Amino acid sequence: MSTPTSSTPIPPADDDEEEQSLTSRLGPGLITGAADDDPSGIATYSQAGAQFRFALVWTLFLTTPLMIGIQMLSARIGWVTREGLATNIDKLCPRWLTVSLVGLLVVANTLNIAADVAAMAEAVKLLAGGPQPLYVLVIGAVCIAMQIFFSYERTVRVLKWLTLALFAYVAVVLVVSVPWAQALAESLRPWAFLPASSSGKEYAAMVVAVLGTTISPYLFFWQATQEVEDCRRRPEGERLRRHPAYVRKHLRRIKLDTIVGMGFSNLVALCIVVATAVTLNERGVVNIQTAAQAAEALRPVAGAFAFVVFGLGIIGTGLLAVPVLAGSAAYAVSELFGWKAGLSRGFHEARGFYLIIVAATGIGSAMGVFDVDPMKALVLSAIVNGVISVPIMVVMMLIGQSKSVMGRFTITRRHRLFGWAATGVMAAAVALMVVTSV
Repeated sequence: MSTPTSSTPIPPADDDEEEQSLTSRLGPGLITGAADDDPSGIATYSQAGAQFRFALVWTLFLTTPLMIGIQMLSARIGWVTREGLATNIDKLCPRWLTVSLVGLLVVANTLNIAADVAAMAEAVKLLAGGPQPLYVLVIGAVCIAMQIFFSYERTVRVLKWLTLALFAYVAVVLVVSVPWAQALAESLRPWAFLPASSSGKEYAAMVVAVLGTTISPYLFFWQATQEVEDCRRRPEGERLRRHPAYVRKHLRRIKLDTIVGMGFSNLVALCIVVATAVTLNERGVVNIQTAAQAAEALRPVAGAFAFVVFGLGIIGTGLLAVPVLAGSAAYAVSELFGWKAGLSRGFHEARGFYLIIVAATGIGSAMGVFDVDPMKALVLSAIVNGVISVPIMVVMMLIGQSKSVMGRFTITRRHRLFGWAATGVMAAAVALMVVTSV
C-alpha cells in the first residue's frame, strides 16, 4: 500500500460517521428494497395472505438474510469496480450470453412496468373515479419526466421520500386485530394449516411467486449502478481508497444501507401478508388478482381508512418502482453497448440511456392502455426473471470471489455462504416452478 501524499485528503475519523444522520447514510439499498414492494409484489403478498393465511410467512424470514447477502454483493461490485453488473458479467461470460441475459431483463422489466402502471391507474380510479386509460398515460408520463428532467440528486431525494409510502401497510396492520400467537404457530408449522380448498401444487406455486418477488434481477442491476453513480459524484474516492479508514467506512455504509433496505422491504411484505390474512381470508376472499383488488376488498372488511391507505400505498410504491425498473434496464443496455449512462448525466449526454427509459416505460404504459391482462404480464415477467436470475447470481458470486476483478475487496467467507445459499434457493425455486407448471 502506497503512502498517502499531502495532497490526498485524509478521510474523516470513524467517530464522524456516527455523527452523520441515518438518512444521509441510506440510499441505494433503501431505495432498492422499497422498490421490491411494487404493486405487482403487493398483489403477490396479498394473494399469499388471502389464500394461505400465515402459512407463507416463513418464506419472508428465509429470504431476508439471502436478500441482504446478494444485494450487498451487487453493491460491493458496483463500488469496487466502478462499473455496473452488465459490464462485469460481459467480462466473464461469452458475449451471446450477456446479450441474452440483458435482453431478457429488459423484457421482464417492461412486462413488470405494464403490470405496475395498470395497478396504479386502477388504484387511482378506485380512490377518485374517472377513466383508467387516462391515468395510465399520466402515470407513465410522470415516471418518464421524473427521470429525464430531475437532477440525479433530486431523483434520489424523491425516491427516498417515496419509500415512506410503504408505511401505509404498517398502518393497516395497526388498525386490524392480529392473532399473533396463531400467526406464529401457522408460520412455524405451515403444513398443518394448509386450507382444504388449496392443493400442494398451488402452495408450491405461491412459494415460488414469493421467492421470485423478493429476489429479482432488476434489483441487482439497480443497486450496483447506483453505487457507480455515487462514485462518479465523488472522484476523490479513488485516491482515498488507499486509506483503510475510508474503505471500512464505505463498506460499513453499504452494509447498513442494504440491511435497512432489505429488512424494511420484507417487514412491509410481512405486514401485507398478515393484513390480508386477518381480513380477506377471514371473510372468505381467497382470490386476489391485483393490488387494487386487494385494496377494494379491504374496504368492507377493515373500513374506509384501511382501503384509502392501502390504495395510496399502491400509487406511492408504483411511482418508486417504475423508475427503478426502467432505470435498471437502461443501465444494463447502455453498459452492454458502451453508451454513456446515468441519471447524473443530461439527456443530450446520455441519449441512448434515456431512450431506453422512455421505451420501457412507454411500452409498459401502452400495454396498460390496451387493457393487457396484468396477471398474465406478471406471470410472464416471473418466468423470465426465474430464467435469468440463477445464471446472473452465479456470475455475481464468481465476480465477488475473483481477485482479478475485486482485488483486495473480495467477499468474506460468511458473505459467500449467504450468497451461494441465495443462489441455491433461487435455483430450487426455478426448478419448482418448472415442475409445477408441467
